[in-house]
Amino acid sequence: MKDKIMFIRSATVALAIGLASAPSFAQTAAENKLVGTWRMVSATIDPDGQNIPAYGARPNGLLVFTPDMRFVEVLTDADTPRFASDARGEGTDDENRMAMTRGIGFFGTYTVDEKGEFSGNRVEGATFPNWVGSTRTREQLTLIVVGDRMTEHFQRPEGTRIQIEWMRVQ
Repeated sequence: MKDKIMFIRSATVALAIGLASAPSFAQTAAENKLVGTWRMVSATIDPDGQNIPAYGARPNGLLVFTPDMRFVEVLTDADTPRFASDARGEGTDDENRMAMTRGIGFFGTYTVDEKGEFSGNRVEGATFPNWVGSTRTREQLTLIVVGDRMTEHFQRPEGTRIQIEWMRVQ
């Protein structure tokens, strides 16, 4: 019995020393630079060399990256007119067109590389149905984080470029 107790103590001490000296995953993996909530500061679109507001004079948007590698992004123009009917499903053609062209919302999963920097995403749902199931790599989308600021560069399939400036709020 005494030998059994000594063996258990020795094994426990060896295990404790091994765990204490082994580097943990958190210590060796780079911090995910995207995690948090980001507020849109500005958004510009550059068709044919023009630099115009992508979401009006008062862009309004949030982008959230979770630690479990999910994201949700909603971009709107704060000056989009309200629907006269006050019912979402009863907008006129003009009201619906205006709402659709002045905002977008989508969500999905994302990946980061060994440096904790954005490496890609996959859209699982969107207010623009053509994006559902699409993936983006650094070739189409870059997110550059410097402190609490992030710059997003996105290129649409036809070549139009969009730049969005974000500020971390959480």
